[in-house]
Amino acid sequence: MLSIRYPEGATPIDQNEAQGLLPSNITTQGELDRWEQENIIEAITWLDKAKPKDILNEQFIKKLHKRMFCNVWEWAGTFRRSDKNIGGSWYQIPMRLRNLLNDLELWIDLKDESDDEIAVRFHHRLVEIHPFPNGNGRHARLMTDLLLENILNCTRFSWGSENLSKTSNIRQKYIDALKEADELNYKPLQKFVRT
Repeated sequence: MLSIRYPEGATPIDQNEAQGLLPSNITTQGELDRWEQENIIEAITWLDKAKPKDILNEQFIKKLHKRMFCNVWEWAGTFRRSDKNIGGSWYQIPMRLRNLLNDLELWIDLKDESDDEIAVRFHHRLVEIHPFPNGNGRHARLMTDLLLENILNCTRFSWGSENLSKTSNIRQKYIDALKEADELNYKPLQKFVRT
């Protein structure tokens, strides 16, 4: 039986979701972390080759999550079917995601904000929607980097230049910046993503 230790601010998966673990030989948090990281590296390699431009749709958002976690979780690429401590009711995910993507297209067309501001707002909203049982932060960061690189023709964010999946001061700064964005103060998150 795998015992998952969640870093501060992480959303726990429920028992049914935990049963979706594919590799039966994983017994420690370290093994789970390694499997997930290797799967994410495979997804990044695929992205670097494919350089997809048609990313601002529900199908691609699911496809990316599946690519990131398909070797680890049975439910990779499918929206969560349980409520969490973040993200609102699970049944609202498709509608909220559609609203975000419509807003994003408008922000890009209007050009009222800088590319970084657009990307930060997109990232915050995607994290807030929390569409998947697990991996939402990592997925939202990669989606945001794809938006920056493949749509806005900008450089990727540095995301504090550290691994945000582990408990650390940098992770806490990231979570604090997201909480400020919850209050519509995006400046701390804008500063954080470029440090």
